[in-house]
Amino acid sequence: MLEEFKQRRVFRALLAFGLVAFGLLQVVEPVMHGLELPDWVLKVTVVALGVGFPITLVLAWAFDLRDAGAARVEAGGAGARVPSRIGVWIWPLLAGMGLLIAAPGVIYYLSFRNQGRPSPTNSAPAAPSGPSVAVLAFVNLSADPEQDYFSDGLAAEILNALAHVPGLSVTGRTSSFSFKGKAEDLRAIGQKLNVSAILEGSVRKAGSRIRITAQLVKVQDGYNLWAETFDRELRDIFAVQDDIATAVVAALKIKLLPGQATIIGKDRPAREEVYSLFLLGRELNRRGSADAWRKSQEALEKALALDASYAPAWSALASTLLNRSSDSKSESEAGAFKRLGRAAAEKAVALAPGRADGYRVRGNMRARDLWDWRGAEQDFDRALALDPRDFAAIADRAISLLAPLGRLKEAIAETRRSLLLEPLSSTLWSNLCWLSLHDGQLGPAREACVRALAIAPENIYARSYSILLSLREGQPKPALAAAQLLPDEEARLASVAIAAHLAGEELKAQQALDELKRKFGKEAAYEVARVYSWQGQPDAAFEWLARAFAQHDSDLCSLKVELSRSLSSDRRWAPFLARMGLPSTGQ
Repeated sequence: MLEEFKQRRVFRALLAFGLVAFGLLQVVEPVMHGLELPDWVLKVTVVALGVGFPITLVLAWAFDLRDAGAARVEAGGAGARVPSRIGVWIWPLLAGMGLLIAAPGVIYYLSFRNQGRPSPTNSAPAAPSGPSVAVLAFVNLSADPEQDYFSDGLAAEILNALAHVPGLSVTGRTSSFSFKGKAEDLRAIGQKLNVSAILEGSVRKAGSRIRITAQLVKVQDGYNLWAETFDRELRDIFAVQDDIATAVVAALKIKLLPGQATIIGKDRPAREEVYSLFLLGRELNRRGSADAWRKSQEALEKALALDASYAPAWSALASTLLNRSSDSKSESEAGAFKRLGRAAAEKAVALAPGRADGYRVRGNMRARDLWDWRGAEQDFDRALALDPRDFAAIADRAISLLAPLGRLKEAIAETRRSLLLEPLSSTLWSNLCWLSLHDGQLGPAREACVRALAIAPENIYARSYSILLSLREGQPKPALAAAQLLPDEEARLASVAIAAHLAGEELKAQQALDELKRKFGKEAAYEVARVYSWQGQPDAAFEWLARAFAQHDSDLCSLKVELSRSLSSDRRWAPFLARMGLPSTGQ
C-alpha cells in the first residue's frame, strides 16, 4: 500500500496542500487583525483547511498528479502505474486517516493556541463593584475643527466632577478618550472599559451660543438611561457642566455627599477666555511632543496673564514645564524649566490647598528633580487624601516615589490599582511592565508590555522594555533586531549597545556606545551608566553615575530599580545611594 501511495504521488499532494495552508494562515491572521475582523474569520479558515485535508488525500488517491495535469486512475487502467489491489473500502479509510491527521492541528488552533500567550485582554483589570461610568470624548460639531480642545475639555471637566461622587467608579480620561473618532458599538466600549454605563455627547459652538447634547447609555442592553440637550450662552458653560453632572448622578441614583455641590464647579475662573486657554493648554500638554509642550506653555501663560489666581492653570503649567525640562537640549535649559516648574507648582498649592493636582505635580518635582523623598511622600499623601481616586496621583506615587525607594512590590500593587481607574492607558501598562521586569516577574511583565503596545504601538518605553525582556529571557539576537528598529535615537543606541554585547557582537556594541556618549553624554549620563552596568563594567558605570549626579539627571530615580541587580554588591553602591538620600535596603 505504501508503494501505491508513492506511485500515485499522494505524499507530494499532501505536502503541497500543507505549504499552501501554512502560507494562507500567515496571510489571513495579520490581515484579519489589521482590518479588525472578528475572531471567527480565522476559526472558519482553520476549519475549512482541516476539512480540506482529507479531501486532498482522497483526490490525490483517485487522480494521478502528473507534470502535465491530473489523470483519473482506474484499477488496471492505462493510467495506473501498478495494478490496483485495494477495494472500495479504501475511501472511508482514506477519509478517516485525513481527519485523524488534521484533527490535532484544528484542535490546537481552536482551543489551545492562545493559552499562555499574552494578549491585550489577559491582563484586563476586574470590573469595579457598584455603579460605574465612562465619559467619552464629546464630538465637536462646530465648523472649526480646532475647537476639539473645547469639546474634549468639557467632557474632561464633567468626568472630573463625576469622579468626586461617592460610590461611583469613573474610568480615567486616557482610557475613555481612546475611543475618540472610532465608530464602535457603545456596548463593546463599555465591556472593554468594565463599566455599567457610558456618557457620550456632542458640542456645537457658534459665536456666543453653545449647544450640548448628552446621553447616558446602559452597557448591558444599549438602552438610554437619560438624554438631554442644553442650549446656553457661552458665559454659562460652568452651569452647563454642573447640570449634566447632576443629571447623570440622578440617573444612576447615587446618593451624594452633603458637600458634593461645592465639589462640582469649584475653583472656576471668572472669565471664559481664561477657561478656554486653560483647556487648550492642558490638551496640548497631553499630546506629548516638544512642539505641543511649547504651545501649551504659551496658552497657559496667556491664561494666567488674564487671571493669575486660577490655580488649575498653575498646576497645568507646572506639568508642562516638567515635560519641557525632560526634552531640553542643554543642562542649563533644563534647569531653567525645572525652576519655573517648581515655582508654578508652589503657586498652585498656595492658591488652592484643597485641590489634589498641585500636590501631585509638586510631589513629582520633589522626587525627580530635588530627590526630596520625604517632601514628595507628604505631597502624594496629601493629594490622595484630597482625592483617593485620582489615578494620576496613584500612578505617579508608584513610579516617582515607591520605585526609587526600592519598594517594588508596593509600586506594582499601586500601578495595578491605577489601572482599575484607567485600564486603557498605554503609559500605565508600560510602567507595570518596567516594574514587573525588574522585580523578576517576566511573565506578568510580558503581558503588560503586550497590552501597552496593543493600545499604543508607538510607545517607545514599552518597545524598549520588550527588548530588555527578550534579553532577560535569553534571546539576545531577536532583542538586537528589535533594538535596531527603535525610532528614538537615544533609546536605539542604548538598546543596541546592550543587546549587541549580549549577542556577542562587540564591535557593534562599542560603536553604539561611543555614539551614545558623543551625542547624549552631556545630558543623559545615566543612560551611559546603565549600558555599562549591563555590559558588566562597574568602574565605567560608577564613573558615569558620578557624571549623572553632577548633571542632576532625573533618570537617576531609576537607579535602585534598574542597576541594583548588577551593582549592588559593589562597595561604592551604598555610598552613592546615600548621596541621593536613598536607603540601601530594598531592591
